[in-house]
Order: sequence, then structure tokens, then C-alpha cells
Amino acid sequence: MRSRVGPRHARRPVPTLVRGIYLPRSTDAAAFAMASYGIPLLVLATTDSAALTGFAFALEWVPRLGAFAFVGALVDRHGTTAVLRSASAGRALVVLAAAFILPTQAAGLDATVTVMLLAASTGILTECSYIAAETAGGVVSREAGDRAHRVQSVLLGIDQVAMLSGPALAGVLLQWAGTAGMLMVICVFSLLTSVLAPRQYHRAKPAEPQPVLKGLHTGWSTLRSLPALGWLVSGLTVSNLTVGLLQAAAPVIIVKQLGHSTADVGLIWSVAAVASLIAVALCRRAIDRFGLWPVGAVSATIAASACLAVSFTDTYGSYLTLIAVLMAGEGGMTVVLRTLRSRLIPAPVFGATLSLTILLLLLPFPLAGVLVATVPPGQLGHVITICAALQALGLFAAFARLRTTPALRTSFA
Repeated sequence: MRSRVGPRHARRPVPTLVRGIYLPRSTDAAAFAMASYGIPLLVLATTDSAALTGFAFALEWVPRLGAFAFVGALVDRHGTTAVLRSASAGRALVVLAAAFILPTQAAGLDATVTVMLLAASTGILTECSYIAAETAGGVVSREAGDRAHRVQSVLLGIDQVAMLSGPALAGVLLQWAGTAGMLMVICVFSLLTSVLAPRQYHRAKPAEPQPVLKGLHTGWSTLRSLPALGWLVSGLTVSNLTVGLLQAAAPVIIVKQLGHSTADVGLIWSVAAVASLIAVALCRRAIDRFGLWPVGAVSATIAASACLAVSFTDTYGSYLTLIAVLMAGEGGMTVVLRTLRSRLIPAPVFGATLSLTILLLLLPFPLAGVLVATVPPGQLGHVITICAALQALGLFAAFARLRTTPALRTSFA
């Protein structure tokens, strides 16, 4: 299958999906994962401070959440190619500069300021490249028609592989190649993304150029006009509070309560990533046969049941198994969300609406961190049970409302 990204009379060759979409998405996802997990490790290695490491993680994510207010509108105005190339090139320059500066600085205030600025700048640039790459995938999904879910399942698989391998690669490079080695690899992935950025010549433009800061308003208006997408996003937002709580509480539960090492915490999420990949592959075939709603409803049931069971487990093996089952269910729901999003959101406002939906889905994660920070460790199980019950109710309400939605009932066999 080839993705047509220009008019029939265009003289430029039409790239395949692999060259035009999947390859740049892979390099961007690799840079995304390595920067997200490797830079906090770099901060720890540079400052030897757990507090500053946590602060650096916040500095990565706070600008990302703020970027959603304008990046989507920026993509709608200037196109995916320009934004993806500029953001990736900017990230490459930032990490390249840090790779040369940090080795010359002794541990202290100067090195601390450098790594903190690195965390904040890579956070916002990475979010810009992600929104542009996701929008490019949405364009191709719309062109694929009834095969949109297949494109989205591949894109989700790429993201999952990056999240599985990126943190491990960053850690290995930091240990064996040092600061410069890890940052240079991030730089290479960023430059490759800039060079390989998909050229989408027929990008639809808004009838009138809208100010960038109106992106949230545009996205909100579009989401309100699409009740099916709104219900699905609402259900998944409630669900993400429980998922975020489990992610934030995992070190406390595994290390403090179950007596295992921090390496065992990482093993849980690696196994969960594998389970999610398998679920994505299975859901791709299941959607062909049964349609979006049955696959989404089954995935939601699996995820909610696993979350309810987690709070009652007291062994590492059962905790690992349930988290893997949870992430498998989350993987299935994500395929449904991405497919529905690509089919329903109008092209001229896709970037702004995409930004809003991602922002809504990520907002519960800081709240989950606050809960873990304020709730005594012995009470976390009760909080997880309450959040899991809210998750089950939220997903049930969302998929009950979507049961008769035509866009989710159609199979693709």
C-alpha cells in the first residue's frame, strides 16, 4: 500500500507508508523515549540528587502540557512537515550543545543549571515533534479509509517499541558511553527525524488563519461537536487517573511493600509494554472482524478488572501479571481512540483537536503523583481501589453511550 501525499500530476515520487510515515515516526519516538527517561537519569548522574531528578522530570512534562495550547494550531497553520523538521532540528541542536558543554563543567551549580535547561527545552521541543508526527499519521489514516485502524495499530506499535527500548538504551549509553554518548544518539535520532519528515503537500488549511493561542478553543469546539469522541475521551481520562496512580505508586509498592528492587519495577513496565504490543496486534485483526465498539468494550472490561484486582494482590508475580493485563487492555482502547479520532476530526482542525484530546488524557497523571505524595503508603491500596471503581464506572458509562454509535459499530472485514 502506498500513501498518496500529493496531487496526481505531482512530479515528486510518492513515498511508501514505511518511508513517508513509519520511519520518521520511529526515529522521533526513539528520541522521545530516550529524552523522557534518559535526561532524568542524566540529572541524577550529574547532581546525585533524587529531589533534583524529580524536579527535572517535572520540568520535562510541565512545558509539554503547556505546549498543547498552541502546538496543534501551529501544525494546522504551518503543516506537519515544517513543524516536525523545525522541532526535531531544534532538539538536535540543544542536546548537541549539552553534549559538548556538560563534560567541561564540574559538578555544581553550572552543571545543574545546564541539565535543568536541557530538561525543559527538550520537553517542549519533543512535544512539538510528537504532535506534528501524530497529525501526519492522522492524515494518512483518513486517506486509508476503512483501513485506518491498521495504520494506527502500526503507529501505536512503533510507540510501544520505543517506550520498551528507549529507556533501556539511554541507561546503557549513559553507563558505558557517558553523557556525551547518550546525548549524541538522541541528536542523531532527532536529525534523522528532521531529514525524513513526511511531505504532505495537500495539507488542508483553515479558511482564515487563526491565532495560535486559539488552538484550545478550536479543539474544544470541535470536540463538543463530536459527542462520540467526547465520550470516549472522557472515559479514558477517568481511566488514566488509575493508570497514572499505578505508575506513580509502583516504586513504593514494589520496593517498600513487596521488598523488591528498583530493577524489578522496570521489569514490570517492560513486560507491560510487550503485553500492550501483543494486544495491539490482536486488536487490529479483531477490529477487521467485529468492529471498533466490541473491541473497545472488551478492552475496557479487561483494563478495569485488572485495576480492581491490583489493590488486593500481595505478591510480585501477581502484581506484574495484572499490570501486564491492564496495559494490554489500555493498548486495545488506544487503537480504538486513535482510529475514531482520525475518522471523525475534520482535517483543517485536526492538530488543534488532537492537542486538546491528548492534554485531557494526560491531565490525570500530575494528580496521580500528588495522591502518591500525600497519601500514606499503607493507604495506597484503598486509594487504588477507589480510583479503580471510578475507572470502571467511567468506562462503562462511555462505552454504554457509544454502543449505538455508527462509527464504532462498523466492521472492516
